[in-house]
Amino acid sequence: MKIEFLLTGKTEAAYLKEGISLYEERLKFYTSYSKKELPDVKNSSSLSKEQIKEREGEQILKNLGETDELVLLDERGALITSEDFAVKVERWSLRGVKKIVFAVGGAYGFSDAIYKRANDKISLSRMTFSHQMVRVIFLEQLYRAFTIIKGEPYHHK
Repeated sequence: MKIEFLLTGKTEAAYLKEGISLYEERLKFYTSYSKKELPDVKNSSSLSKEQIKEREGEQILKNLGETDELVLLDERGALITSEDFAVKVERWSLRGVKKIVFAVGGAYGFSDAIYKRANDKISLSRMTFSHQMVRVIFLEQLYRAFTIIKGEPYHHK
């Protein structure tokens, strides 16, 4: 199973880049992982929030394969525990899903077209995080899920 992390915009802060790199390196021991950063929408200052979401959505759709499982990291998603997330990851693998794409939208979220295309939505918290911060938080949880699946001691219960 391949996992792709699809992101709108680039990560700027050094401390976030460091955290992202740490968990990306750790993930290589468990799965085929890649990250794709989509460019920010050009001339966004002259566009409405809805127009920005639509353009970002078009970019996301262009980067999806027909059979890709699309999981949105979204405040409207299901609130689940780390253990529940590990179960989801394991079930996707057992179902024979070839590629899971976890997507983080831009500052205004996702377009309606992306919500319609999505196979699942997961919320990382009831709190709101910047779409930059979500990257590190999610990668840590993805790493944690694999350690739970493998029965490794990273996750304490």
